[in-house]
Amino acid sequence: MPDDNRDQAGRPSPDALLEKARAETRGRLKIFLGAAPGVGKTYEMLISGRAKISDGLDVVIGVVETHGRKETEALLAGFEIIPRVKVSYRGQTLEEMDLDGILARRPDLVLVDELAHTNAEGSRHPKRYLDVKELLDRGIDVYTTLNIQHVESLNDVVSQITRIRVRETVPDSIIDLADDVEIIDLTPDDLIKRLHDGKVYMPKTAERALTNYFTPGNLTALRELALRKTAQRVDDQLLTHMQAHAISGPWAAGERVLVSVDHHPRSASLVRYASRMASRLRAPWAAVYVETSRSINLTETERDTVADTLRLAEQLGGEAITIPGREVAEELVRHATANNVTHIVIGAPKKPTWRDWWSRSITDELIRKTGEISVHVISGNEKDGTTARGIRAAATSPQMDLWAYLLATVYVTIALGVSIVLDQVLDVRNLALVFLMAVLTSAVIHGLRPALYSCILSALSFNFFFLPPRYTLTISDPESVLALFFFLGVAIIASNLTATVQRQAAAARQRARTTEDLY
Repeated sequence: MPDDNRDQAGRPSPDALLEKARAETRGRLKIFLGAAPGVGKTYEMLISGRAKISDGLDVVIGVVETHGRKETEALLAGFEIIPRVKVSYRGQTLEEMDLDGILARRPDLVLVDELAHTNAEGSRHPKRYLDVKELLDRGIDVYTTLNIQHVESLNDVVSQITRIRVRETVPDSIIDLADDVEIIDLTPDDLIKRLHDGKVYMPKTAERALTNYFTPGNLTALRELALRKTAQRVDDQLLTHMQAHAISGPWAAGERVLVSVDHHPRSASLVRYASRMASRLRAPWAAVYVETSRSINLTETERDTVADTLRLAEQLGGEAITIPGREVAEELVRHATANNVTHIVIGAPKKPTWRDWWSRSITDELIRKTGEISVHVISGNEKDGTTARGIRAAATSPQMDLWAYLLATVYVTIALGVSIVLDQVLDVRNLALVFLMAVLTSAVIHGLRPALYSCILSALSFNFFFLPPRYTLTISDPESVLALFFFLGVAIIASNLTATVQRQAAAARQRARTTEDLY
């Protein structure tokens, strides 16, 4: 899933707007995508190019491979064809698309067959898709053809299906540049008939292809891959449109599943449930871990559980995402809304406790805030421990560290000793700065709560030892009362800010450790 691309105020995503602006300055790319050779990609590209000529556009052919197909050759009539350049390679003369000739001619639209083609050595670019990218960057529209087996991310899947490793591949980033992807669909039976009729390969080549590659099972699997890739591209275009126009989701044109995970063992069960749901819905899905400021209190075992759960999500075909934030429910809803998520999976809360009188569980908050998004609450055993209540507790209720409070007391004691020495040379109100140092030290090293404790202890010590009448907790001078309250206010604000920075730094270190564990 994409990252969050709309801010909390509902404004359009800067990234989406930037991408839209770039798309308006470069040429438009249309890919005619097929499941296998012979489905009619080049034929449809030429038909579409002829329609553009009728619309008054300047259309040329950069390169088209007819493979001896008479139907395709007949369609070349009426097109201006840019002559190919000759390239000498190992004693042979090869012909390649004349990139410079097309750039000099500067048509409105150029037809470029076989996007995955490898150029002859000595060409400007090693791959034809790089030629196409340069044409797009120069503002020239391009129509091109591609078979699904040449998509880089599907290379291993295709190899497993066909038992043939495809060497010429196109990065998915090039496909992502496409403004349109048109699927050229043909049933396996119709494609096999075309092979028998000699409309794809010459007779001997067709016979070998039918035996090794063009089997009904292979063609069915490749066809499904092509349809899914096209559907995914359409879904991505919808998401980009929503982000660029600040449209709040979800639009249920396609399903997306998100599962909330945390440091409890049962998160693995939630991930498997989400994987099964996504499989039934034929939908992309992601496991999301919201890293709050309290995540730094997790034990090594709990951090390992988080990493293992995210790794499991990737193994099952999902996406592993870590989001920093203050409130789990708020961040889940923000991410889900920005990414057009339609289903959220989360663990069920425990039985109600006395805390529920003033605080909601994450599940309750999620249901209250999600609006049109479906929330699937998965119950489980108490021993599993993965509950929304447990998640909230991790985010808000760290265990008390007595050692931190003891050290905070030591810092205040040291500040008191230094202040007694400086009392002979400094005005009494300046001694408050010494105690403020003790408060900041507690905040940096131990966090907010020990810092607040040292703040109160410092105020009492400052009052008792230095404000008249000394050695009592009463204050006779109104100015001293005001000074004490100012000290408390500054100390609380400073300790809070310092502790926040310290938590953010610790959270960043933990994210780095989690990433290292995952990869």
